[in-house]
Amino acid sequence: MKQEIEQTVQEIKKAVIGKDEVITKILVTLFSRGHILLEDIPGVGKTNLALSFSKSLQLDYHRIQLTPDVMPSDIVGFTMYNPQTQHFEYKEGIAFCHLLLADEMNRTSSKTQAALLELMEEGQMTVDGKTYVLPQPFCVIATQNPFGSAGTQLLPDSQMDRFMSCLSLGYPKFNEEIEIMKRRQTSNPLEDVKAILSPEMILQFQKEVDQVYVHDDIYHYIMQIITATRQHHYIEQGASPRGSLAIMKTSKAFAYLNDRDYVIPQDVQYVTPMVLAHRLILTYEAKMEKISSHQIIDDILESLGEIEFKV
Repeated sequence: MKQEIEQTVQEIKKAVIGKDEVITKILVTLFSRGHILLEDIPGVGKTNLALSFSKSLQLDYHRIQLTPDVMPSDIVGFTMYNPQTQHFEYKEGIAFCHLLLADEMNRTSSKTQAALLELMEEGQMTVDGKTYVLPQPFCVIATQNPFGSAGTQLLPDSQMDRFMSCLSLGYPKFNEEIEIMKRRQTSNPLEDVKAILSPEMILQFQKEVDQVYVHDDIYHYIMQIITATRQHHYIEQGASPRGSLAIMKTSKAFAYLNDRDYVIPQDVQYVTPMVLAHRLILTYEAKMEKISSHQIIDDILESLGEIEFKV
């Protein structure tokens, strides 16, 4: 791992305790130009995580609480008439930043969700016929509460598919939570997080990730995984081509973090659960037997076995 990236991870860990793997996976997604969905209960540190990243990466950060009354114009902005200049002027929405934390995405209206998805997919927005390009790099960390919580609704499959990775922080371990309480006694650990990277450095890292080599055998291995999701008896709808592209891109980013300029099968195996699990639609039988997407992906990877690969 590059020295600057390693230093960034250490800075984030000052405020985020016991979530090293989640930190790595967010960096993988960021360097892949993707967006992250965090599925978790309130209070486990999602906002604290996003703030730590924004500070250590020197990213312009905005946060919006997506309640039912939030309008698309709050996200993308709007034009209003200025009587002094006698012209319509564009007022930027909250999405004009490098890192946007969209909290509780599954509480807001479908129109607002659709406006946010346009930004994620295209990196730009159209307001009153004019197109506005977002700052780069641009990353959305969206959160959703577990389905069944008051006021929530399931995100449509097409919206879930737009997120490159889906992660969960979960409860901290016993000793980790004690450490969290100790660090919060007199100050906020976020104040100790130092800026290491910059938006320009992240853009350079993204370009270097693009140059990571993928062997034909790796492409074949990825397609074996994707095909297995489309044929599995517990899966009603398997992964789309967007899923195979996500595996390829994140595999390259994970290889880059491990100081390699080529992808190996272990890279694919590491990223597959985080980029595929939320894209699969399970059958009624799988839900009745309480079989999760992660269990099915583990079974698929195990059934395919280790592939022979020579660099």
